[in-house]
Amino acid sequence: MNTQTRVVIATVLSLLVFIGYDYFFMPKPKHLADQNKTVQTAPVKERSAENETAATPVAVTQPEPTKPAVQKKSVNGLLSGVVATVETSNATIEFDALGRISQIYLKDIQYRTEEGEELKLFNNPRIPKPLEIRFSDPQLNELAFNTPYAVSVSKLDVSGEKPEVITFTQNLNGFVVEKKITIYPDHHYDVAITMSEPKPYFISPGYRPDLRIDNYTVHGVMIEEADGTLTIIDDGDAKGTEAFRKARIAVAFDRYYATAFYDFENGMDVVVNKDAEENPILFIKGEGASRTLHGYIGPKEYKILQKIHPELTKIIEFGWFTFIAAPMFKVLMWLHSSIPNWGWTIVALTLLIRLILYPLTYKGMVSMHRLKQLQPKIKEIQAKYKGDPQKMNMHMMELYKKHKANPLGGCLPMLLQIPVFFAIYRVLLNAIELKGAPWILWIQDLSVMDPYYVLPILMGASMWLHQRVTPSNFTDPMQEKIFKWLPIVFTFFFVTFPAGLVLYWLTNNIFSVAQQLMINRMLEKQPKAE
Repeated sequence: MNTQTRVVIATVLSLLVFIGYDYFFMPKPKHLADQNKTVQTAPVKERSAENETAATPVAVTQPEPTKPAVQKKSVNGLLSGVVATVETSNATIEFDALGRISQIYLKDIQYRTEEGEELKLFNNPRIPKPLEIRFSDPQLNELAFNTPYAVSVSKLDVSGEKPEVITFTQNLNGFVVEKKITIYPDHHYDVAITMSEPKPYFISPGYRPDLRIDNYTVHGVMIEEADGTLTIIDDGDAKGTEAFRKARIAVAFDRYYATAFYDFENGMDVVVNKDAEENPILFIKGEGASRTLHGYIGPKEYKILQKIHPELTKIIEFGWFTFIAAPMFKVLMWLHSSIPNWGWTIVALTLLIRLILYPLTYKGMVSMHRLKQLQPKIKEIQAKYKGDPQKMNMHMMELYKKHKANPLGGCLPMLLQIPVFFAIYRVLLNAIELKGAPWILWIQDLSVMDPYYVLPILMGASMWLHQRVTPSNFTDPMQEKIFKWLPIVFTFFFVTFPAGLVLYWLTNNIFSVAQQLMINRMLEKQPKAE
């Protein structure tokens, strides 16, 4: 195969891999599970920091929906109502009578709905809710789910610089449970749980937010284990009850938002259960009569998480290409500190990537130019040694060596661009910073598709132009036809992609065309191969 054949194959294969990855490996949205389903009880497979395993039966139960009396219906109705509201500068937090966070409204403009309303983080009646406590004793658990907490204050203002405290107290026939919640202005919080006597229990950071669930991004839970290993369990992939000892972070998340517990000093014993649709649900095992945990609910925005604790930025997950995407995201943030507009930041990132890859790109373009010059000699060798492939390959290699032409040189830059493309794809999909971020004119949100399809069309046109100015070495007419159709295929493929991602690829093509024209002029001055 010649260089151009390899380029065609590499491009087509990368496109097929890209489509296949989205279809087969990315999680698909599921129907809502019945909120009254019982969380299953199963043997727990514990994983410690020393990688020791042991099977321990742990019961994580929830009151089963029996036929309630009229009085219980009335009590349950009251328990689900809002009993306390906390206002911060960025959010409104509502608590119900069980001392759980029942809803959070985000006030910032970039998070608002298309109708201009404040964004609600929890839209489905999923269970458990953040700060929900479940006891291993079924009778105590049922009593706890039917007994309201007393609350210290019904309205709290945390819009200043200092944190404020709200306390919930529950009396279960003499057994007292207290949740003392310290809420900070950026709506992260500390919760101190105190019980009048030790009882086995579990507390949950809540079921994940459900605002941005799609086929392109991961949603589920993530646990950072004691040794720093990140374990992700996607929705639909929960296998049963699993336990992680001394975990540092336990987070449930969708594309842009998360609810998390974290403890970097003492660690947490995390239990991952599953619902009827095999979606993972997080619990933290209670220890003794008192326990303090740190929590966060809100957008997975880098600056917010960095300010709370640098380790929390691990919540921003980029999938398989994290090892490339994470540094690239940091570079993107660094560029944005000097370039306020996110669109121009993407353009600057693209230029930076092109400059870094320029030496390899230059060598690849030189190799393609030399191979084009050698085409007559290559055809002579192919005709002369048509019946002897071994001699033909030997003479071809001698020809390449004599003229310093690398048959793989033209493929290398393209192959290098594939992981970079996947990485930038993950970054621009997962970065909530792009949500509601305008660029110019009609592009008012880089996180969604171009409403007028202008960027995809320009991207396809720039790809076609790049083909026109790139030296071609086609020997097979069919290969040439396939290659010419690629801009159209990519145009339709990119139509539904976020505008930020299409902008990256369009900018990359424009820089590639300019670079190719510059190198073509340089190479035209060189003597032809003889």
